[in-house]
Amino acid sequence: MGKTEKVIIAGLKNNNSKYNYKNSSIEELAELVKSVDGTVVGEVTQSLKNPTTHYLGKGKINQIIELRDKIKFDTVICNDELSPSQQKNLERELDPVKVIDRTALILDLFAKNARTKEGRLQVELAQHQYLLPRIAGQWSHLERLGGGIGTRGPGETQIETDRRLIRNRIKTIKDQIEKVRKHRKNYRKNRDRSGFLTASIIGYTNAGKSQLLNTLTNSNIESKNRLFSTLDPTTRKLSNKYKLNNNLLLSDTVGFIDKLPTTLVAAFRATLEEIEDSNLIIHVLDISDKELSKKFETSNKILEDLGYDDKPTLIVLNKIDKLKDYKKNINELDTNQNSNIVAISALKSINIEDLVIKLSYITDQIG
Repeated sequence: MGKTEKVIIAGLKNNNSKYNYKNSSIEELAELVKSVDGTVVGEVTQSLKNPTTHYLGKGKINQIIELRDKIKFDTVICNDELSPSQQKNLERELDPVKVIDRTALILDLFAKNARTKEGRLQVELAQHQYLLPRIAGQWSHLERLGGGIGTRGPGETQIETDRRLIRNRIKTIKDQIEKVRKHRKNYRKNRDRSGFLTASIIGYTNAGKSQLLNTLTNSNIESKNRLFSTLDPTTRKLSNKYKLNNNLLLSDTVGFIDKLPTTLVAAFRATLEEIEDSNLIIHVLDISDKELSKKFETSNKILEDLGYDDKPTLIVLNKIDKLKDYKKNINELDTNQNSNIVAISALKSINIEDLVIKLSYITDQIG
C-alpha cells in the first residue's frame, strides 16, 4: 500500500458461524491493514446470507459514501475475495475511492515481507494469477469517459496485450520456481540419506513458530510480533543440549490464516512441499489467543486441503506466560491427540524439556 492510507474495512456477518465474527475475521482484517502501514478509520458490516452484485447492500454502500464525504479516506477493503464484477461495481459506486479485497491485501503483505528471490518469485506469481481475470477492471476509467473517439478499439487491444504479457510472465516465473523446487527436492533427498528426521513447524501466523525454532535450535532467526514475518522456510538442527535417539532437523514454514488465498497456496507449493516431505508436524498455537479453537480448526483445514493431515503431529500450545491459568484453554480444543499436546512458552523457555520428551517419543516411533 506504500504511504499510510486511511482505510474503511467492510465485511459480511455470518450468523451461522459458531465463532464470534466481531472478534475474529474483522479484527484480523484490521491487523492485516496495520501490517501494511494502513490506518483503519471506520468499519462497516452487514448481515447477509449471500454477497450482492456489489458485495454489500445499497444501504451500506450509502453509509460508506457518507463516511467518504465526512472523513476523507483513501481505500475500502472488503473482508472476502471479490469477483471482478463485484469490485468493478463497488468502485463505480465509491469513485474515486480505491476498492480492494482481503486477498489483494494479503498479497500486498506477502510482497512487503518477501526477502529472498524465491519468496519474491512466489509472491509475484500469486499476484499475477490474481490480476489476470481482473485486468479489464484496470481499464474501467475508459468507460467513465463515456466511450467515443479514442476509447473503442485501443482499450480492448491493450487489455489483450496486457493479458498476453501477464501470461508470459506467469510462465517465466513458473519455470524459475520449478528449478527452485527441484533444487529443494534434491536437497531433501540428500538430507534423508544422511539419516536425519525432519519436523515442520506449522501454525497460524504470529503463533510463535520462529521463536520456537530459535529456542529448540539455539538460533537467532528473525522473530517479530507481526503477521507473516516468515515467508521462506528455514531449517536448523535440534540443539545438542536436547538428547534424542534420532538426529532431528526443524523447519519453520509460512504461517496460515483464515481465507488464505488459493493463488498463494498454489504459488507457495514449492515452499509448502517442505511439510509434505517431513516426518512429523509440530503444530504451534497461541494458547492466549481468544480465537484459539477457530485458528486451530483453520490450520487443520489448510493441512487437510494440502493433503498433509495424516502425519504424526505434536500440538504445541505456546505463550503460556501470558496466562495465569492456561489449563482451561487446553480443554477448548477439539482434538483426539490428547497424548501429543504440550503447553510451553518458547520465549521464556518454560516446559521446553516436556516438549523434547514428547518429540523423543514420536521420533522413536518413526525412526
